[in-house]
Amino acid sequence: MAKMRMLDAIRDAIREEMIRDDRVFCIGEDIGISNGFGGAFQVTLGLSDEFGHQRILDTPISEAGLTGVATGAAMMGLRPIADVQYCDFLFCAMDQLVNQLAKLHYMSGGTVTVPLVMRAPVGATSRGAQHGQSVESYFMHVPGLKVACPSNAYDAKGLLKTAVRDEDPVLFFEHKKLYGSKGARKVEGAVDAVGEVPEEEYLIPFGDALIRRPGKDVTILANLLMVYEAHAAAEDLAAEGIDCEVIDPRTLVPFDYDTLYASVRKTGRLLIAHEDTYRMGWGAEIAARVSRDCFDYLDAPVDRVAAPDTPVPFSPPMEKFYVPGAEQIVKAVRSMCP
Repeated sequence: MAKMRMLDAIRDAIREEMIRDDRVFCIGEDIGISNGFGGAFQVTLGLSDEFGHQRILDTPISEAGLTGVATGAAMMGLRPIADVQYCDFLFCAMDQLVNQLAKLHYMSGGTVTVPLVMRAPVGATSRGAQHGQSVESYFMHVPGLKVACPSNAYDAKGLLKTAVRDEDPVLFFEHKKLYGSKGARKVEGAVDAVGEVPEEEYLIPFGDALIRRPGKDVTILANLLMVYEAHAAAEDLAAEGIDCEVIDPRTLVPFDYDTLYASVRKTGRLLIAHEDTYRMGWGAEIAARVSRDCFDYLDAPVDRVAAPDTPVPFSPPMEKFYVPGAEQIVKAVRSMCP
C-alpha cells in the first residue's frame, strides 16, 4: 500500500491504463505542455514526457472541439480520456455530450460504442459563478451517460480504471478541494483526501456504494466533499447520542439503491447532502425514489442539505455561506430526530 493524494492516484490510473492498452490516450487543454503544470490541477504532470505528445494531446481552448475529437476517436475504437479544466466548461460541449456521444450506441442499434471518459473538476473554490459549480445532476438526467464521483484517492484510482474500460461514456467528476494540489495549484480550504492505494491493480465496480460510517438512527447520503462534512457532523451528533450512518454512493449512475434502501429501512430516516443547488440537485431524484420505495419504513420525511438556489458567489465569506457543511447537516439531523 502507498499513501497518495487523489491527483496522484488519478495520474497513476491514467498511466497504468495507457501502459496496459495503447488505445488509451488523453486529450485536453494544457495537459502536456513542456514545462507546464499538467492541466489545471497537475493531474497529467509528466505524462507527456513518458508517453509523448501523440498520446497526451494538447488542444486549443475549445471544449466543443476536444469533445468532438474524443467522440470520433472513441467511435473508431480508441479510448480517450478527455480533460476539461472546469466542469462549468462542459456546457460549451453540450451538443456533443447530450445529443451525440450519449445517444450514438442507442441510435445505431448497438453497432457503435463510445468508450470515452470525460474528467471534470467540480465544486466551489473561490473562483466564482463560472468556475465553481457542481453539475452532476445535469448529466444524471441524460440516458446513455454514466456518472462517477470519487471522494478519496483509493476510489478515484479504482473507479477511473473501471471507467476507461467501460464501453459507455463516463462523466468523471473530481472535487477541487480533494485533489491535494501543491504550489501554484494549491486550493485553499482543501480537505486531506490522502489514502492508502494498493500497489497491485484493482478495479472498483460502478453502482457499489460504500458505508463510510455505520449507524442506526439516521442515514446520511453524501458525495464528494460532502462525505467529509457528513462524517464530521456524524461525529458531533454521536456526542448527543444520535448514531448516524454515512453512505458514499461513489457513482450516481448507476446508483446503488440496494445499499441505501437497506440503510433507510434500518434507520427510518434519510438526509441527503450535496454541494449542488437544492432545486433539482441530484438528491431530489434519490429523495423521490426513497419516499416511494421505503415509505412504510420512514419515521420522518426525507430531507436535503444543499446549496442555495443562486449562482456560486465569488466573495470568500459568501462562498462559505453558500457551500453546505457539517453545521447545516447537524441542524437538519436534529430536526429529524424526536
